[in-house]
Amino acid sequence: NSSMRSLKQWYQRRVRGIAGRMIHQSSGRTYHEVFAPPKVPMTDDVTGEPLMKRPDDNATVLKRRLDIYHEQTAPLIEFYQKKGILRSIDAMQSPEKVFQDISVHFKQ
Repeated sequence: NSSMRSLKQWYQRRVRGIAGRMIHQSSGRTYHEVFAPPKVPMTDDVTGEPLMKRPDDNATVLKRRLDIYHEQTAPLIEFYQKKGILRSIDAMQSPEKVFQDISVHFKQ
């Protein structure tokens, strides 16, 4: 089933994205183990100070967030869909395309 495969890929990307995130606490600079690594592991490129990982940036917390979404938000989506007033936007597109799609919906 392609929709299940798509959901799985989305979930795996989210876990990898969240689990690899690192932050320089005093400046707010962000790094990522795969996508934007610091020059020296776990060290801020500018100050040389240690980076931190947020305790809630992990697969367990993401799964709980998704569970809450399915419990609380999914029923609302179904409710508005049945009323015919739900407008869905594919958030897996580029940020520019998502913004463009949102703008189109607001103009309608």
